[in-house]
Amino acid sequence: MKQLLSLLFSLFCVALSSCYYQGPYTSDAWSLTERQVDSISFYTTHHYTQNFNFLVKADSLNLIRQHPTEYVNGLQVDTLSVFRHDRIVVADITTMPTDTVDTIWVQVARDESTIGWVHENEMLPSVAPDAPISQFIDVFSDTHLLVFLCFLVFVFAIFVFRKLMRLGAKMVHFNDINSFYPTLLCLLVASSAVFYSSIQLFAPETWRHYYYHPTLNPFSVPLHIGLFLSSVWLLIIVGMATVDDVRKRLSFGEALFYYLGLAGMCAVNYVVFSLSTLYYVGYLLYACYVAFALHRYLRHSSAEYRCGHCGKQLGSKGICPHCGAFNE
Repeated sequence: MKQLLSLLFSLFCVALSSCYYQGPYTSDAWSLTERQVDSISFYTTHHYTQNFNFLVKADSLNLIRQHPTEYVNGLQVDTLSVFRHDRIVVADITTMPTDTVDTIWVQVARDESTIGWVHENEMLPSVAPDAPISQFIDVFSDTHLLVFLCFLVFVFAIFVFRKLMRLGAKMVHFNDINSFYPTLLCLLVASSAVFYSSIQLFAPETWRHYYYHPTLNPFSVPLHIGLFLSSVWLLIIVGMATVDDVRKRLSFGEALFYYLGLAGMCAVNYVVFSLSTLYYVGYLLYACYVAFALHRYLRHSSAEYRCGHCGKQLGSKGICPHCGAFNE
């Protein structure tokens, strides 16, 4: 109980600390040229500007060599392509008010000989910011991938849970050990998934800016992003504590089965709450899940036994898995 209180107090301190947000400071804010002002204005609404690096994620992206005015006026232009995994940089940005497709054109370059223009609305779906965190977000924000993962995770979870139930193995929520860490880990995964989808629902522009300029520092971003990052760091800490605590309470074989069931439960929580929260159903499901998880933990924690021979904790009477003694 003391460990749990210490952990919750640490979370509270991290949450309060993440309220601080260092905004951008420009010493020459009153002596900017018109081009610089336009660049800052574009940056605040589009979250990127000149010299920003992208990674091509589509099979190919077609560019035109000539200036967009020639294309808009119907003149013949030369085209070139960049391909998947190519790194490109934004060389210039221009606006074409007469263009009926998209008024914003972006000039990108892969190298000195591969440089051309493309509509912004054609470029953005085909590229991702050249940062590992951004690419990670891009992969796990794909709705089609989440639907596929949802199906895959449910099939995996049903198979694993049925096997574990038949074996009578220890399993989080159902045949749990007397430790709050596994339950807390599952609750944190569910909470992080709900928080993640909520930010996408109610603060999409803030999340988009974070997507273009990611960081793992919860103290350098707005409050809601800082809280989400704090929950991610807390997931790592609680995850390590869970692995260590389960290892001490169960034998090697039992611990392996328990880890397998715990991983399946966390995967189900992430997929279910990430998708359902986008349609507002996730909030009700989350409240029900928290009540269910706490009820199951309190039920298992209250039914604790100790081996009369070695003193290790037991979930039920019978043969002790640690020393083999029989307890009536």
